[in-house]
Amino acid sequence: MLFNSFTFLFLFLPVTLLVYYIVPVQFKNGILFLCSLLFYAWGKPIYVILLLLVSVFNYICGREIEEKQKSPVLAKKCMVMAVTVNLALLVFFKYLAPLVEGMEAVFSVNMHFRELKVPIGISVYVLQAIGYLVDIYRGKIKAQRRLWDFALYLSMFPQMCSGLIVRYSDLDWQIRERNFNLTRFGDGVMYFIRGLAKTVLIANTVGDAFEQIMMAEPEMLSMMTGWLGCMLFGFRIYFDLSGYADMAIGLGQMFGFRLRKNFEYPYTAQSIAEFWRRWHLSLTAWFQEYVYAPLGGDENGTAQTVQNVLIVWGLIGFWYGASWHFLAWGLYFGVLLLLERYVWKDALLKLSSIFRRIYAMALIFIGWIFFFSPDMGYAMRYLGTIFGIGASGLLDHQTIYLILTNWGAILLAVVSSGTLGYELLQRMMYNMRKQTVRPVVACVVYGILFLLTIAFLELDMFTPFFYL
Repeated sequence: MLFNSFTFLFLFLPVTLLVYYIVPVQFKNGILFLCSLLFYAWGKPIYVILLLLVSVFNYICGREIEEKQKSPVLAKKCMVMAVTVNLALLVFFKYLAPLVEGMEAVFSVNMHFRELKVPIGISVYVLQAIGYLVDIYRGKIKAQRRLWDFALYLSMFPQMCSGLIVRYSDLDWQIRERNFNLTRFGDGVMYFIRGLAKTVLIANTVGDAFEQIMMAEPEMLSMMTGWLGCMLFGFRIYFDLSGYADMAIGLGQMFGFRLRKNFEYPYTAQSIAEFWRRWHLSLTAWFQEYVYAPLGGDENGTAQTVQNVLIVWGLIGFWYGASWHFLAWGLYFGVLLLLERYVWKDALLKLSSIFRRIYAMALIFIGWIFFFSPDMGYAMRYLGTIFGIGASGLLDHQTIYLILTNWGAILLAVVSSGTLGYELLQRMMYNMRKQTVRPVVACVVYGILFLLTIAFLELDMFTPFFYL
């Protein structure tokens, strides 16, 4: 079930909220947990059993690690065993199929492997479980005593499909006690509508234009069309991921939780390092604490730092997708980060902010080629196209057509990718002398935005106003 589906918007969410706010406080966690299981079961019910087993396993392991704290060796063995099981589970469901395909290609054999559907959210809840166990071993948190509260932490549906990796320490106290008030609920609704609008009005629209480009082979594209494709995909994935993150934060607030931001206007960055301080914050923070730091970070000399950075960014690439071109995408950014740190850091600082932003955006958009390509061969051919190698020319009718027919969506994406769009929205609502009028204006503005978004969802083949 998707957040931007009619089933979720007009059936699942309203019923869940109604029941959640009717029941007494002591039953709210239980209701939210049961509704999260229902949400999870909507696509593939059998995987609910997997989620429950993972919850029980990590709950027991967390208790065991805490009980063995007086014996560090035993506690470490228990922690390593539990982390290994979690990683094995992730590898089996997400990475076994591409590994088997690679072996079949290398050894020219048919292994008759039946590919399994990847369970929804497994990349998120496995990392959350690992972080939970490691934090208990380090003595940073106490193991959860109530199984169902821990299961709620792993399965809570607002962050299940959003890619938001929530630390246990951020939710522990909120699971036990949180505030419910109309102001927070209203803020959550506005957050949710903004995220919904991002995915439907912007991501889907520029995504349709991008798909038109992907219908042709790279050699059939002009240089400018190739660059336009990179830009369109960059906007598509940003507004998709940040839109779902905003919807998750909004849903969390509706249920009384405060979740941290996952994106902080990454396309305003003036370097690759700054981009990754703004992009998918929960993921980079997780790898920083649970992979990069244990490897030694940057404390053991340049050579070891280079190795650690490449390992981490290779793993981040694989986290996004189980294919070699995702590995290349991760390593691409890892190499750029190393170059910024050790080679051209001083030269970059001498540039004006405008040129630094152009530099960052160009390299980021080039990197997306590895992400959206179906394989490495396609990625290399597309790279050649944007630099004029094998391209059909500098500019063609397709480029002009796509720009003219999608100018409104592109302009909206550019404005909304920075702070200007949000500032304009805030000024529209809050530049009122009478404070009593502000809530009314906010309801009207967000109501119109929601209805417009629903219109786009309902009329999938509808030609948007900015196509005209």
